[in-house]
Amino acid sequence: MEQRLTLITLGVTNLQRSKAFYENIFGWQPTSMSTEGVVFFQLNGIQLALFPQESLADDAGVPADGKGFRRFSLAYNVRSEQEVDELVAALAAKGVKVLKQPEKVFWGGYSSYIADPDENLWEIAYNPFLPLEEKGDV
Repeated sequence: MEQRLTLITLGVTNLQRSKAFYENIFGWQPTSMSTEGVVFFQLNGIQLALFPQESLADDAGVPADGKGFRRFSLAYNVRSEQEVDELVAALAAKGVKVLKQPEKVFWGGYSSYIADPDENLWEIAYNPFLPLEEKGDV
């Protein structure tokens, strides 16, 4: 198996609400592959998909309750501590739930956590050990 990840699919409780969050709050545009039943966003070398929670659970053959801590987070890395502060402030001004204010963290970086409408954790971080290329790739 080659070492890669091509698609992250989030099971969401309300597809239109989640689509609006990623479009209007993050400013991302859905791809032409999106339909009324699934939304795709092309990221840098990977896609993020939004799919109704019940449908995703049915497809995987697991219960759809999704209770408790999901044991993962998604990360959006930036190029400076100031950029973390500015982005988190801009997201908060748009009504995004900030779970942890930006701060220096134990591993030597600087980060904050926000939540999307389904409480998926997004870390907004500056990692001095993980330089970003011009397009934002690691």
